Amino acid sequence: MRDVAIIAFAQLPSVRRDVTREEVELVQPVVAAALAQAHLRREDVGFTVSGSCDYLLGRPFSFVMALDAVAPWPPIHESHVEMDGAWALWEAWVRLQAGDIDTALIYAYGKSSLGDLPEVLVQQLDPYVVAPLGADAVGLAALQARALIDAGRVTERGLAELAAARRRQAADNPCAQRRAPRSADELLAEPYQVAPLRAHACPPISDGACAVVLAAGDTARRLVSSPAWIRGIDHRIEPHQLGMRDLTASPSTRLAAERAGALGGRFDLAELHAPFAHQEVILRDALGLDDGVAINPSGGALSANPMMVAGLARLGEAATRLMTGQGRRAVAHATSGPCLQHNLVCVLERDV
Repeated sequence: MRDVAIIAFAQLPSVRRDVTREEVELVQPVVAAALAQAHLRREDVGFTVSGSCDYLLGRPFSFVMALDAVAPWPPIHESHVEMDGAWALWEAWVRLQAGDIDTALIYAYGKSSLGDLPEVLVQQLDPYVVAPLGADAVGLAALQARALIDAGRVTERGLAELAAARRRQAADNPCAQRRAPRSADELLAEPYQVAPLRAHACPPISDGACAVVLAAGDTARRLVSSPAWIRGIDHRIEPHQLGMRDLTASPSTRLAAERAGALGGRFDLAELHAPFAHQEVILRDALGLDDGVAINPSGGALSANPMMVAGLARLGEAATRLMTGQGRRAVAHATSGPCLQHNLVCVLERDV
């Protein structure tokens, strides 16, 4: 396997509704910023891959329009995944293993505010049995949270305390959407969205974009002083049928972590893509993280959750902290689908 590292990360501040930018205008600033960090010109990039979702944007092949932001002429080597940008990074990592190119650009963008997000997300469910019930992502997450509470692994106060902690961390993140600190008591005074979940335990609707640059071997060392090396990466998926799963556990995360070399490892920090507060509890257990690991120092997806972006942002946030000397080893996680259906785990390490 070739050594591959994250060498740059840029993101837009997440907002509840961005009425001024279309796809190209979301993508261009983060691509330009990431390439500048990596000391690369556009023509130096060997492979470009994006992550987005046409369902969110309400038009087919929207990713083709977004290519204007990366200067696709003369023709470039380009690909696209119809899901979170973390899986675009996976494709880029695999492509770099071929050995004929040394750099890759990954970007992701999403405007969750354009339509009725719960109604859109119903479309990802089993179309014959579950989707006709109209069960949206929040309702299904509430079933998962209730199962976790009934199992005695978390309480509603515990979820409020976790959400309050993430808001305190997000106060130092200029790209976070929820940055105002709130106490657990204040959060518990909120009405339910779907019991037992209140607004603080659910992700905000967010618009945003981010970009990451990967480089291999000596190219990474030449371009930046402290690359964040990808020491392991893997992704696994649960059965599509929710009734076949134990919603209080995430065996796919655990298997991906095992394949990526994350289980039993010592980490300084973890960026976990937990859109709902209770999912952080499930992920910590699946990854076997102890109390000494700093969880979601960026504030995580509870503080900003641009769909198709938030998973890639977890990898970028973790890498940025390593590259700036805020730790030596990190684990980053991304998820896609209802109730932690599809999970990716990445182990990152900075040279001593």
